[in-house]
Amino acid sequence: MIDRFRRWLRAASPLARDLTVAVSCFTLAAPVAAAIAFHDHTTISWSVTALAVSCVPLIARSRWPLPVVAMTVTVHLAQFVLLPLPRPTPAATAVALYTAAIGSDRRRAWQVGACSAVALITASLIFRPGLENIPQVLALIAWTLTPVAVGDAVRSRREVLAAAMERAERAERTKEGEARRRVTAERLRIARELHDVVAHHITLVNAQAGVAHHLMRTDPDHAYQALERIRDTSRSALDELRATVGLLRYGEDPVAPREPTPGLDGLQGLLDSFRHSGLDVTLEHTGHPGALSPITDLAAYRIIQEALTNTRKHAGPASARIRLDFRTDVLQITVEDDGCGIAADDRGSGPTITGIDMDGARDTSTGTGHGMIGMRERAKAAGGTLTTGPRPGGGFRVGAELPLRAGRKG
Repeated sequence: MIDRFRRWLRAASPLARDLTVAVSCFTLAAPVAAAIAFHDHTTISWSVTALAVSCVPLIARSRWPLPVVAMTVTVHLAQFVLLPLPRPTPAATAVALYTAAIGSDRRRAWQVGACSAVALITASLIFRPGLENIPQVLALIAWTLTPVAVGDAVRSRREVLAAAMERAERAERTKEGEARRRVTAERLRIARELHDVVAHHITLVNAQAGVAHHLMRTDPDHAYQALERIRDTSRSALDELRATVGLLRYGEDPVAPREPTPGLDGLQGLLDSFRHSGLDVTLEHTGHPGALSPITDLAAYRIIQEALTNTRKHAGPASARIRLDFRTDVLQITVEDDGCGIAADDRGSGPTITGIDMDGARDTSTGTGHGMIGMRERAKAAGGTLTTGPRPGGGFRVGAELPLRAGRKG
């Protein structure tokens, strides 16, 4: 029943709620007023009528809480002056003070409560002097300050609950945003892997198929070797694609297939695959190789792989040189070529790219720039930097600086 009444109050209009509160205040306080009047040997009807009049301003308590407090206090002061009631019942003032305390800040609520108490106590001492009225003074303090304390406590509790709900909603929004960010980052990571695997192996297959086609009639033995390399390259591509797609299927399941993690240990095999496709590649080492974090090792491998793939696809007849400089805390990678297939500053970023195939014929292909973007993202994810651009003497240069220790800069 009480819960149903509360739900009705929440759904009702402000005027209906205020009218209900005013009637409830009169109904609950009328027996108290009658008992006090009977005890003081005064007319009960006068006491109940005075209580009813004091409850009338409560009809506007939600709209004007502070003026209603002033009106109820004024009505009680008038009762001290005009009516022969030793102890008027300030129940309406208590309700008005409670409403004001809920709807205002703590300082103002206590100021209003203190002013109301002072006004009523002063009127009681002036118009009802005598030691026998001391209990009435103490009762007036309780009637005025207790509702303020209760209202302030209710308001504080509501503010705490509202703040907790806001924090929970903000945390939920942050959690959803973080989940979306992680999904986006994972999607980009998988896209980088697929791009690197597909672009690298398809480029090699295309080059080796060109070699086989060129030598099929004049040198069948070498053509057969090129076909064997196509078979091996395609098998390697399928293995890496299967492992990468396994990430999408199984996620973070520890017993499921994991992400392929090639590193610099497999660099010679990578360079051999490019040499078999017709690209002359040299490798230089400086410094003392140190232990690389998995993310740095993978980033270094993929950057070199993508740089050589771009050279093979777009640079025409060219040679490439790779330099690995192991310093105290960073690994510097430089991949340079002397190709001239396209404008170096447009490589990997323009819509149309012109290259040269194995027979020396012109070849037109489309570059999306995803390779360059992927290299930059990999370098950034490892905490390093990437620079690309044309070489002064012709060709193209890719430079990366990766930290030897795990962790991201900044």
